[in-house]
Amino acid sequence: MDPDVRRYLTDLVGAARDVLGADLVGAYAAGSVALGAYQAGRSDIDVALVCAHALADGRKRELVARLRHEALPCPARGLELVVYRREVARSGAPEPGFEVELNTGARMPFRVTWSGDGRPAADGRFWYGLDRSILHSGGLALAGPPAAETFADLTPADLRRLLVDALTWWLALPTPSGDAPAAGAEDAVLGACRSLVRCRDGVWLPKVAAGRRLVERGHPEAALVERAIAARHGGPPPGGQAARAFQRAVLGELRAML
Repeated sequence: MDPDVRRYLTDLVGAARDVLGADLVGAYAAGSVALGAYQAGRSDIDVALVCAHALADGRKRELVARLRHEALPCPARGLELVVYRREVARSGAPEPGFEVELNTGARMPFRVTWSGDGRPAADGRFWYGLDRSILHSGGLALAGPPAAETFADLTPADLRRLLVDALTWWLALPTPSGDAPAAGAEDAVLGACRSLVRCRDGVWLPKVAAGRRLVERGHPEAALVERAIAARHGGPPPGGQAARAFQRAVLGELRAML
């Protein structure tokens, strides 16, 4: 693990423990940090905290004050933090269900959502069930019991439905005209690769690893996927229209599994 990230996570857990005390059940790195795919300068730091009981508004606000970038500088693009009650983490439910969510960082817009019910549908309510599935599979325990014991996975039906919701949401975003290289198109392609591998093979892989698996298996759009992988290391990203066409094809395959 990157030394700066390791120090930051240690400090984050310490600050969370100061606020939550014995109510802190565990702290878990998710995303690229947990999956060994962290890229300095590009990746976010994703963290889930688990508490024993519902948090009062005052403790939520204190936690946000202690963990926001201005109080605890994040060495990555930003921190994406979600706090769950233990019963929600163990439920395997697809709903957001979180206590508080914080996005903060030098290169990330500051945002706080004070409960899962407060997450607007237009912003996507599928993220959290998928994140808990990834945590169940490969979360890195920073404090508390192993992630696989703390987080339950989704049912196969709920997983497929949320992945369909996620791709539908992405495809509803504005699309660049033409097929010139488009910023973010590589993430669109590789995110779809990860969803497809999860449904086909039953495993969560880092986005690049999922793309490589599809290339190795001779996917018809292997050249597009290879370009998306190369863009992660400074190459030009795929065109926006080509990325959208790939997403639509993956969406069609996932819908056929429902």
